Amino acid sequence: MEVAPDAQPPVCRVMDYGKFKYEQAVKAKQARKNQTRVDIKEMKFRPKIDKGDYETKKRHIQRFLAGGAKVKVTIMFRGREMAHPDLGLNILEKLAADLKDEAVIENQPKLEGRNMFMLLSPLKKREVSATSSKQEDPEESQEIPQ
Repeated sequence: MEVAPDAQPPVCRVMDYGKFKYEQAVKAKQARKNQTRVDIKEMKFRPKIDKGDYETKKRHIQRFLAGGAKVKVTIMFRGREMAHPDLGLNILEKLAADLKDEAVIENQPKLEGRNMFMLLSPLKKREVSATSSKQEDPEESQEIPQ
């Protein structure tokens, strides 16, 4: 088997090809095992959503983000609602502001046909810990000498 074909002279090694193929398969299986699959959940809103419904859907989105999934937020417009896309944009901006501690906007709100989309992804673990450590009061963390 050729190990370093670009070296001068090329380097080769005599090996058991069956064992080599087996080790490659084990490495590939281990790599697949350590992979994380990102799910994309979707939450649909309407422009005239009420406060209670908004809060319920926001809690569902928080649960999805806590589980590590990305969330696609869709505002569906029907009929004359298409004349007021700013209402949908206001809902998406309010949602982004409410979830700024838990999520980051991956795709900005975009109107496509009768729907407006925005993609939220969860904050990384170290980003969450960095923001929580900044919020702590430095006077509380200091010990008082006796």
